[in-house]
Amino acid sequence: MNQAHLMQILLAPHISEKALKQADNHRQFVFKVASDATKPDIKQAVEFLFKVKVNKVQIVNVKGKHKNFGRIHGKRVNWKKAYVGLKHGFDINFRGVD
Repeated sequence: MNQAHLMQILLAPHISEKALKQADNHRQFVFKVASDATKPDIKQAVEFLFKVKVNKVQIVNVKGKHKNFGRIHGKRVNWKKAYVGLKHGFDINFRGVD
């Protein structure tokens, strides 16, 4: 797989209380990923971008919520997130260099 495609798989880190708890307790990081991404694609992208070794990838398809705006009925888009577990001794730092 070429590097340009790997750069487009991970869209953003997903930061929430649950994601931070997973990172602290289980070395699992959560990313918002492209809707057509597969587990091997996500594994290659994380290893390429962050120079770490991935142990396991779990994918969750998040359904968009139905919302009402007065009389207008709408729906948020569906999206995909990935829980990426790292091998022992590896870590990802999103804060940058201090």
